[in-house]
Amino acid sequence: MVDFNTIDDFDIEDKTVLVRIDINSPVDPSSGIILDDTRLKLHAQTVKELSNKGAKVVLLAHQSRPGKKDFTTLSQHAQALSDILNLRVKYADSLFSNAAKEAIKSLKPHEILLLENARFFSEESLSRTPEEQSKTLLVRHLSPLIDYFVNDAFAAAHRSHASLVGFTVDTPSAAGRVMEKELTVIQDALDNVEHPCVFLLGGMKPEDSIDVMENVLSNGTADSILTTGIVGNIVLWAAGVDIGQVNKDFIVSRGYEDMVEKAKELIDRFGDKVKYPIDVACDIDGQRVDIDFKEIPNKSIFDIGVKTISYYAKEIRDAKYIFANGPAGVFEDPKFSMGTEDLINAMATSKGFTLIGGGHIAAATAGLGLEEHMSHLSSGGGACISMLAGKKLAAVEALKNSKK
Repeated sequence: MVDFNTIDDFDIEDKTVLVRIDINSPVDPSSGIILDDTRLKLHAQTVKELSNKGAKVVLLAHQSRPGKKDFTTLSQHAQALSDILNLRVKYADSLFSNAAKEAIKSLKPHEILLLENARFFSEESLSRTPEEQSKTLLVRHLSPLIDYFVNDAFAAAHRSHASLVGFTVDTPSAAGRVMEKELTVIQDALDNVEHPCVFLLGGMKPEDSIDVMENVLSNGTADSILTTGIVGNIVLWAAGVDIGQVNKDFIVSRGYEDMVEKAKELIDRFGDKVKYPIDVACDIDGQRVDIDFKEIPNKSIFDIGVKTISYYAKEIRDAKYIFANGPAGVFEDPKFSMGTEDLINAMATSKGFTLIGGGHIAAATAGLGLEEHMSHLSSGGGACISMLAGKKLAAVEALKNSKK
């Protein structure tokens, strides 16, 4: 029995349903063309089901954020979604103007309307309580026009923004199919872990990974943590390894110096359950050179080394549960993609339960064509890693309170 409503709990025929989706997509900065329609395809299931059931479907979404090159309108997204659904998706070039409101009011059953980029509305990016967000202009203007609110944006579920939590206060609310599946699969995996259980943590957001490490080691979920990327460099430094001044400076410049002390505390508490690379790959004169961890030069570390890849791959293949978040190195560079790709391949050939935690490692998995070989590939890096760290997701808590 889930503690939030789903689409199955409401009779939506001939009702106006506002659906928050996450179709934030990579866009070519020069042409403005969408480069990857994965998220559009993902949410198409929820949108099509609502349309088939006779709902008047109003879509709310965002693209990037102010100040970034891919911060743009959703007109192209509407066309791309039309092509995927093989249904016309109307587009309103505003959020709650009179024209947008009239477009909502004039919808007929089965019709679909995509509103403008929610982040064109300045209040959208502010993090506040659902009660505070329910008083924003966005919610006050749109809520009288809708019968139900469906949140399908798992990838943004860790944020407490107006379009994600504001409607849940006064409008009957439910999780869409993407949200429902993500929450069910990830929570079920965490509740029913089989051992040995391995967490593979890398990427460029060590604060998230350190939180995950502490949570899953403290509660007995993880038997070992395999660290890569900047997370691996931090753990190496915390373990007393000289990682070279250039790598220390990079960690400090990103504001992650306090993570080194936290990593040291975890090593002290959990010993060799916290694994770090035994060799690394650096760029020396334009070439990849693999170097033992005891002999790291003052050169930037761009990947884990071949010995570490072999060592980690064996841990992965021997595990019954494997959770992965973050790439092992600068995988966009072919010279330094080996760590990320080989560990993804190890997961793909594993007989255990494999969960890829969204973000860049999900993109790398898709790039290798190995999505179907994973037990679950999450659509939301930030939301997934928040769940793994034992944190509550703001948008999910809002859905739970709505049901109550």
